[in-house]
Amino acid sequence: MATHASALKAHRQSLKNREHNRQFRSRLRGALKTVRTAIDGSDPGAAKTALKETISLIDKMASKGIIHRNAASRYKSRLTTRLAARA
Repeated sequence: MATHASALKAHRQSLKNREHNRQFRSRLRGALKTVRTAIDGSDPGAAKTALKETISLIDKMASKGIIHRNAASRYKSRLTTRLAARA
């Protein structure tokens, strides 16, 4: 176990950051599931609204470094393509 005060503080911070990032990733997975369900549903208006909110969340995560920017771009592209195919 670390004994220096700075190492102990760094460990506390890493635990806090890991939990914060885990919650964000969980929110993202839920949002992706919601938008996919909305796209597969019968209401295109609700799907567009859900897509807009999800894209905003994806962009926030990429800017914070929780997900890679290429992964964010891939998510957005696939969801947009999926919605366009349904229309």
